[in-house]
Amino acid sequence: MDIQALRTAHPEHWMRAAAIRTLTLDAVAAANSGHSGMPMGMADVATVLFQNHLRFDPKAPNWADRDRFILSAGHGSMLLYSLLHLTGYEQATLQQLKDFRQWGARTAGHPEYGHMEGIETTTGPLGQGIANSVGFAIAEEILRARFGKNVINHHTYVIAGDGCLMEGVSQEAIGLAGMQKLGNLICFFDNNNITIDGTVDMADITDQSARFEASGWHVLEIDGHDPVAIDEAIVAAKNDPRPSMISCKTHIALGHAAQDTSKGHGALTDADQMAAAKAAYGWNYGPFEIPADVKSQWEAMGTRGGEARAEWNAQFAKLSKAKQDEFNRAFALEAPKKLSATIKAFKKQASEAGKKAATRSSSESVLEVINPIMQETVGGSADLTGSNNTKTADMGVFTPDNRDGRYIHYGIREHGMAAAMNGMVLHGGIRPYGGTFMCFTDYARGAMRLSALMNVPTVYVMTHDSIGLGEDGPTHQPVEHLAMLRATPNTNTFRPADSVEVAEAWELALTSKTTPSVLCLSRQGLPVVRTDHKTKNMTAQGAYVLADAENGKRQAILMATGSEVAVAMAARDILEAEGIGTRVVSMPCWELFEAQDESIRKRVLPGGPVRVAIEAGVRLGWDKWLLGERGREAKAGFIGMDSFGASAPAPELFEKFGITAEATAQKVRDLLG
Repeated sequence: MDIQALRTAHPEHWMRAAAIRTLTLDAVAAANSGHSGMPMGMADVATVLFQNHLRFDPKAPNWADRDRFILSAGHGSMLLYSLLHLTGYEQATLQQLKDFRQWGARTAGHPEYGHMEGIETTTGPLGQGIANSVGFAIAEEILRARFGKNVINHHTYVIAGDGCLMEGVSQEAIGLAGMQKLGNLICFFDNNNITIDGTVDMADITDQSARFEASGWHVLEIDGHDPVAIDEAIVAAKNDPRPSMISCKTHIALGHAAQDTSKGHGALTDADQMAAAKAAYGWNYGPFEIPADVKSQWEAMGTRGGEARAEWNAQFAKLSKAKQDEFNRAFALEAPKKLSATIKAFKKQASEAGKKAATRSSSESVLEVINPIMQETVGGSADLTGSNNTKTADMGVFTPDNRDGRYIHYGIREHGMAAAMNGMVLHGGIRPYGGTFMCFTDYARGAMRLSALMNVPTVYVMTHDSIGLGEDGPTHQPVEHLAMLRATPNTNTFRPADSVEVAEAWELALTSKTTPSVLCLSRQGLPVVRTDHKTKNMTAQGAYVLADAENGKRQAILMATGSEVAVAMAARDILEAEGIGTRVVSMPCWELFEAQDESIRKRVLPGGPVRVAIEAGVRLGWDKWLLGERGREAKAGFIGMDSFGASAPAPELFEKFGITAEATAQKVRDLLG
């Protein structure tokens, strides 16, 4: 690269971009850790985007109609931190840049949502950002259709690298975006031909432009260091009705001795090489020093956004009071006041009717009463709508021709669905839920973990939750998945026993603001076990006494979740008939029970009686309740799975694997001696 020619052709632009490059070098050197090359290579693209196109206001970082800027290549986090500091975000202080990657700093190694205003999503696991961006763009389309283009009409910009595009989730994302014609989504591909191991072609020869074109995208190819070409490409992208990918041919670690090498990907900390790079840039300033004229040019970009926001405020004020209240409620993640009464009425009807139903069907019935009063819900399924029971009659299907639709056919894209739902929540104004078979949480796992890490209340509807799905066999029967979900911090895993607990779980999921929820639902029909109506949401306690000992002294406590609660109740009938007083505890959400005061947990699980847990999954995790919480190993047993399942009708599977009322009763007898 002829650095001098670049400097001479566009001197003011060059110095603005050099500010990003030098802040990156200084911060990575101070931390002796990080990734210098990507911010140095994409500084020109980011500078033109912020200078000429991006609508944002650092004084109102959560303005609903701002453009969204997502750094999918999250290892290049200093690009984002530099931009936020230069444009005047209050939390992006110079000291934060100096504390890059240090304990307690907002400037984590990879951008983390919630740590600093201006970070739209947590990235670092490659591919997640571009997949999130599809959700952002879908949310923008749905809200524009609902509230009008004077209130919602913005773009989502995302920077993705070779690594993002090699990850499988990227194809799920770009395929969905192309089919949906998300014209306000623009992706910049940092096409630098370098990965950690070496040049890209040692592992991949994909023609990325052809790939995006085949997926329905508008594609442009430019020199990523030419500000005129960058600007023209963004203008063209904004004017095309398709999502756009701008392939930016760049040089990683531009101007440094490590330029165009795999070393340039990582931490460039050699003092002499840093000094040489800065000299090549014409940057005659000390570490973390930005000349006043350059800083003022950057800050002017943010000031311009304040003017745009003032215009938007005037347009928003023209909405009716009811529309404004609904808009603000949805963006605040506040449930409508009538939700509680709606759930209570459903529970009463379900208890009185006593109708046997698969909990996946119960879930659909609950959604039938929730979705009409919560217009912010957006449902979907990974090609299993009829099995997951996630679509209600009022929703309509979201398509390029129907942006009013609130149901998305994601296709066989579990990971892409989960990541897109995270993007919708992060955008604001939307409460998404999506379904697949519970076994396929394996496919969605990367995005589900990030839901928890980011503290966003994405809802996962995972049906066919055990061997109870029957003939599809062990490839589809989850046994270890409950343990995996429960091991994930900040995730509420609900496994409801009947229609009543399903309704309670949905109420909790749709009122959560900081915790994702997983609803684990049965394929097979289950009896109503909550036959006495209670207005209180018992699932909110996590575990509660469903039935207590009636025939003599309490000698046994049976703990169960989901479909096995009915097994526990049948075992209780056997034991009570034999004079063995038996309590049944339903445990629909361990996480919520763990959060209760010890006094509540002690009332539910007192010491003394033998304990048996029944769940059609592995034992891992159950010892907390069997041996802890006043339990004892000599007085504890487990009825469940210690292997994968098999292909057969569900009743036969439960019999063959010993998950029956009689096996449970016998376990109690054995423990009692």
